[in-house]
Parts: sequence; C-alpha cells; structure tokens
Amino acid sequence: MVQEPGRADAFTLRVGGAEQSHVDLADPSRLVFEYVQRIGDTLDLLRPPPDRLAVVHVGGAGLTVPRYVAATRPSSAQVVLEPDADLTAYVREHLPLPARSGIKVRATDGRSGLAAMRDDYADVIVLDAFDGPVVPAELSTTEAFAEMARVLRPDGVLLANLADQAPFPYLRRAVAAARTAFAEVVASAEPATWRGRRYGNVLLVAGATSLPVSALQRRAASSAFPYRVLGGSDLLSALGGGAPFTDADASPSPAPPGGATYFG
Repeated sequence: MVQEPGRADAFTLRVGGAEQSHVDLADPSRLVFEYVQRIGDTLDLLRPPPDRLAVVHVGGAGLTVPRYVAATRPSSAQVVLEPDADLTAYVREHLPLPARSGIKVRATDGRSGLAAMRDDYADVIVLDAFDGPVVPAELSTTEAFAEMARVLRPDGVLLANLADQAPFPYLRRAVAAARTAFAEVVASAEPATWRGRRYGNVLLVAGATSLPVSALQRRAASSAFPYRVLGGSDLLSALGGGAPFTDADASPSPAPPGGATYFG
C-alpha cells in the first residue's frame, strides 16, 4: 500500500505489484483511477444520488466503489463478493470502512455468490474482479451474464469493467455473451483504447430496458477525463461479430502487454 503524496488519508493498494485500488479515506467520493471515474459517472447518471440502492459488487479489493456508493447514497445495502479473505482482512485493518457503512463482504467468488442470491435483489451489479491482471474466465460467459440478469431487478443495470486491446477478440465474445442476457448493451473506453493505440479498460453497461445512450455520451464528453460511449450500431461496428463465451469455452481477459503493472 502506497500513500498518495500530499494526502495523509489517501492510498493506492497494490496486489502482486499491480495498482489495483485507490482509496481516499477522507473523501470516499473522490475517484482517482480513470475507469473508476467512469463507473461513478455512469452510476450517477443512471441512478442519481442520494436514492438508496441495493448493489452487488463482484470483486472487492480496496472497496473503492462500495465506499463511493455509501458516501453518496447513505443507507444503501451493499454486498461485496470477494474470494480473497486475506486481502479483505488487510483492507479492513489498514483502510477501515466507516461505521454503519452498509457494506457486507462475503468471502466467495462471484459465480458462487451470485448463485446464492435471490431473484430481483439488486438495482445495480458492479463487476470489477481481477485474478492477478486478468478478468476471470467464468465471469464473462452467457451463463454468468444470465445469473447477473436474474439477480438484477427488471430495471436494474450491470456495470462490468473488462479489459482488452484492439482488435478486441476477448471483448467481442464478452459483448456477444452479454447480449444474450440483456436487451441493451453499451460500452465506454478512452479514445486511445478505441483507436487501438493502447490496452485499456472497457466498461460495459447492460440492462433489460433501454439505456439513455445520448445522456451517457454527454456525460462522457464533459468528464474530467473525456471518454467515448458506443451503443447500438456503433457498438456492433466496434465490438460485434464475436461468438458468445460459454462456460464450456470460457477464456480470461488478456493480460496487459509488456508486463504492465497497472490493471483494474
């Protein structure tokens, strides 16, 4: 864990040499990693604060997004599915959660944790899980997305942080899998990622009902770090044509090239 220069209560959590989470204990609404800002932007647009939410987080690490939800939407009920109990214990000790945060961490993997949840439980599912530098194979299959759709309420939304590099062989298959379970899927990424100049995080947003693509695009253009949102035919042009992943032929996301130490 590394302290942020000039901020006594802000830290970056490193796992296996990779920068996995940033937490500002003094201001949990302050999001530093670019892709986490995108999650916050999207969440705030689709489910504006301060309305109470039921949120399931697949992947926990430093609990950055759960802390954000707790700070901006007090009394929200949040369940975090994080299989690394040792990591959770370390985070609780060194980056303690505020009292009465409403955040409950279960020491289980995403698929097992989702399978144990009742139908129509969640307003939002945030999928942000990495095994080392890659998204676990079992979290981007047709079966996985079907389970997430089951746990979500009819108007619920999925925010899934995935990673790839052009020509996006992994993402094409993940998007195809998501589209088997959700009526609409949009994706956002930094312009450099879309142009194939770099490996990067791509945030999928999926729902059973239509998504406000134009509003998401306006929000993206006005962000501190502008990014690009693709939906409809634009999404299919960029990430279409893949065969959906299934549990029988699942694959993890590709690792960052060149031994990069940043992911998530």
